[in-house]
Amino acid sequence: MNKTRSTVVGALADAAARIGGDSPRLDAELLLAAVLDRTTTWFRTWPDHVIDMRDMDAFERLVAQRVAGRPVAHLLEHQGFWRFSLQVSEHTLIPRPDTECLVEAALELPLPAAARVLDLGTGTGAIALALASERPDWAIIATDAVEDAVLLARGNAKRLALPVTVRKSDWFRDLTPSRFDLIVSNPPYIAEHDRHLGEGDVRFEPASALVSGVDGLDAIREIAAQAPDWLAGGGWLMVEHGYEQGEPVRHLFNKAGFHAVETRQDYGRNDRFTLGRRPAEEKANGRDGC
Repeated sequence: MNKTRSTVVGALADAAARIGGDSPRLDAELLLAAVLDRTTTWFRTWPDHVIDMRDMDAFERLVAQRVAGRPVAHLLEHQGFWRFSLQVSEHTLIPRPDTECLVEAALELPLPAAARVLDLGTGTGAIALALASERPDWAIIATDAVEDAVLLARGNAKRLALPVTVRKSDWFRDLTPSRFDLIVSNPPYIAEHDRHLGEGDVRFEPASALVSGVDGLDAIREIAAQAPDWLAGGGWLMVEHGYEQGEPVRHLFNKAGFHAVETRQDYGRNDRFTLGRRPAEEKANGRDGC
């Protein structure tokens, strides 16, 4: 291809053919849109626009990295989630659209107008920030054990001007004892020997955000067991998990004493998250009513 005379339609077709995978055309469009500072819809109007050599070189560099497996979100340093764009990095999980199902469900729960919410393992801050954008009166704390993730989530909160407090904590361990009306988490839930760890974008994401023991349930096991001590009476726990983990996660919730335990599906109709409610009449280590 003569890069000095490459048109939009030609450049996109060539790049998509080399990228392959599940969404090669979309990947190519996102990369070219970033280089040209245009929207992807602009390409439909101007398919014969000639791309100059400098822009074509920049596009080719991005395409080469995508062909090598680098996630588009890492190449662009941002990812769309909910109603906004989040900065991302190699230190956190790239937010997935299916996690929005958890956000939607959380917004439908019967919570107080000024609910106290805890987001464990926040990564980019995606869940906490989505909730804050819809419920500005909620008091939301987001935590992560990785310092770089904490800094990234804080940066996203500041840039979006959303009232989320981000703290460094390994699950509950570094938090001041408190009670919450809702605890949410998208923890690591992949088994340590899962073959998918060597495929696709996950190869470039941090293992600490993906892997959780032999069965993938170590983090969820810890969260479910400890959450009752951090929930107000009638408070909710919601945890994202793998599509084959609904039954064992429900077992962990029931074992921890949660009621109304239910697994719900994502946009692809796969089991994606489980929620349960702490009985209102029980006390959490004597902290109810404080």
